[in-house]
Amino acid sequence: MLNKKFSPPRQSAFDARFEAQKIAFGPVVFQCVRYAWKRGILQAIADAGDTGRSVDSLAEEGRWSSYVLKVVLETCLSAGVVYLDEGNYVLDKTGFCILTDSITQVNIDFNHDVCYQALFGLEQTLDAEKPLGLKVFGDWPTLYEGLAQLPEPARNSWLAFDHYYSDTSFPAIMPDVFATAPRRVMDIGANTGKFSLAALAADAAVELHAVDLPGQLAVLETNLREAGLRERVVLHPTDLLDDAAALPGGMDLVWMSQFLSCFSEQAIASIFRRVAAALAPRGQVLVMDTFWDRQRYDIASYCLINTSPYFNNLASGNSKVYESADYIRLARAAGLELLTARDGIGYCHSLLRFARAD
Repeated sequence: MLNKKFSPPRQSAFDARFEAQKIAFGPVVFQCVRYAWKRGILQAIADAGDTGRSVDSLAEEGRWSSYVLKVVLETCLSAGVVYLDEGNYVLDKTGFCILTDSITQVNIDFNHDVCYQALFGLEQTLDAEKPLGLKVFGDWPTLYEGLAQLPEPARNSWLAFDHYYSDTSFPAIMPDVFATAPRRVMDIGANTGKFSLAALAADAAVELHAVDLPGQLAVLETNLREAGLRERVVLHPTDLLDDAAALPGGMDLVWMSQFLSCFSEQAIASIFRRVAAALAPRGQVLVMDTFWDRQRYDIASYCLINTSPYFNNLASGNSKVYESADYIRLARAAGLELLTARDGIGYCHSLLRFARAD
């Protein structure tokens, strides 16, 4: 197990004050850099190579005025996205990441399209521990009830964010999923079916049970029919926030991926209790999630820690990106013991394997 804690280096007083100003002007920098990326300014500068482009030459293209270019590029300069060389703006390494790095682009789109407007009310949301920011999109108690109706581009950016952090992990974990030769597998929080489809393709004999809210299962059912796999899956429309909602029993394996982080500790404890009751005598539970304390690099911990305000403000009001010890403690209280833990899966996932303690 990796015990590394996210711990940025100590700063001098001067550096600390500069970093504080970066926080103060963070929303401004974010929007200007995003504009430069989305409107093609950074690409136009990149196309010029090491010589860069002057404001006048960029303005001659007619896509941006000199005024807009100066406002946006000066902010990009302050953020290290570009640098000045004899009056020309040249793309710096941070700008190159924005233009080419998929995780950077996914994170920018997610934060802009899903989180940005909603975060204005974060103070009230934190005080209430309810997702009050969700009102910018619709009148739902949590984001998950409204996910199927989430307007564009928010829905597409949400799905891209969710899938980016999980899709790269699914091929790598199929040997773990089928290590005990399970015949009945339950996918809790099935979403659009990425895991379900991968599991069905990996084992032609497995019987899969998918658990999620009705709206999400409707999307999954469409995807299963298109893949010709609908008859191999039993759908269980379930609101897991209902403590009395039981899960189908006799499961050889219960799978939960990036699911428990959608809930409060109290709800996670309830879900673990019901999962334990749903297991066959030698059944096991696999939990794949992004734990900020199990990351190899600080950049991953930084991204994960700063996803927690989304869970508070939009998702449920009382969930977050957890430390792995939280899951292990809550699972133990539900009568489950940790068998193994594997880190370094995909971009930033870990896989926890549990069985009933008795």
